[in-house]
Amino acid sequence: MEYVASLAFAKEQDQKDPLSRFREQFYFPQRNGKDSIYLCGNSLGLQPKNVKAAIDQELADWQQCAVEGYWGAKNPWLYYQQYCSKPLTSIMGASQQELTVMNTLTVNLHFMMLSFYRPTKQRFKVLMESGAFPSDQYAVETQVKFHGFEPKDAIIEVSPRPGEQLIRTEDILDIINRESDSLALVLFGGINYYTGQFFDLPAITAAAHKAGAYAGFDLAHVAGNIPVSLHDWNVDFAVWCSYKYLNGGPGAVGGAFVHERYAGNRGFLRLGGWWGNEESVRFKMEKGFVPKDTAEGWQHSTAQVFNMVSLKASLELFESAGIKALREKSIGMTNYLEFLLSQIKGINFEIITPNNCNERGAQLSLLFKDKGKEIHQRMTDAGIIVDWREPGVIRVSPAPMYNSYQDVFHFYEIIANIASNA
Repeated sequence: MEYVASLAFAKEQDQKDPLSRFREQFYFPQRNGKDSIYLCGNSLGLQPKNVKAAIDQELADWQQCAVEGYWGAKNPWLYYQQYCSKPLTSIMGASQQELTVMNTLTVNLHFMMLSFYRPTKQRFKVLMESGAFPSDQYAVETQVKFHGFEPKDAIIEVSPRPGEQLIRTEDILDIINRESDSLALVLFGGINYYTGQFFDLPAITAAAHKAGAYAGFDLAHVAGNIPVSLHDWNVDFAVWCSYKYLNGGPGAVGGAFVHERYAGNRGFLRLGGWWGNEESVRFKMEKGFVPKDTAEGWQHSTAQVFNMVSLKASLELFESAGIKALREKSIGMTNYLEFLLSQIKGINFEIITPNNCNERGAQLSLLFKDKGKEIHQRMTDAGIIVDWREPGVIRVSPAPMYNSYQDVFHFYEIIANIASNA
């Protein structure tokens, strides 16, 4: 497509957009008496308008049914996690047997590592990307210590080459091959939160397995952003949050994938809990943990109804829109944003996200050489909501479910005006 830096072009693209109707299904924060230019869905998604009615329904059922809501509510609470896992199958590329929603992201990561990181004296190392999100770094560091190893000995980090911002796939694969005798786990973020780089999950998984290691991923910035095929790619496990692109609300329930070869294996090691126990014997209240033969066998506590209801409501919109259509629009908007940013002169910044749209999601990371914080504040004052990440990046993320080409163009207008007055 040949892009044009004009409002007329942006309006034309929005008129052609079959997903434009979903914009009206969300609330936008107000700035200066009008909708903000919200390009921060990679940090927290907007509130879908159907959430209030969904919460009201559960409140009414709690009021009318009390404990009988577990089987007598409109959406019986006994099975609430399944109302979210079913629509996630197409988004994550997995069967419902392999998916569950529970806890929060880092809690799920710890539980998965207790199953999949079982180091020995020879095979004890974990490979991850340098600059991973801090919670991943903390989880790996403390898991390594928990098993009696020193992080400096057990954790290997892959870094960009000198003078580069992105990690090369061949460097990841080379290290996996080189450390094949000592590697226990490869754990990467699917998308690096800072640069926006989408890693080659199938290649990393295949290399890890060839080396005799497990492959797991933190998909916080992938879920609802880029369609993936976790089952077909043979990924061992994955975890994610739902408050970013999935619009599940602040602190919303997390999700987990466990490949069917482990999910269906009742003997595969995991920590047990009541809600992970086989349903047919759960209420016999007997000793002896018998896990469900699905990913739900990793659940511990009763489904968090009021922490799942907003995600359930949002996923109804995803089912209607379709993740493939959302991805197609996302690529179009991000490519347009990249084109517009290339027109700007007078501000010293570079886009450090891959320019190949297949190696990124709905985010461009702008690295400012100077005055980045000042520019971010000026954007905020002008009604733009994007986020700042130390030491120098403004992350801009047009979410295809509710953002428009006009949002992208107006962002460009504002930053161009800042540049002209820099």
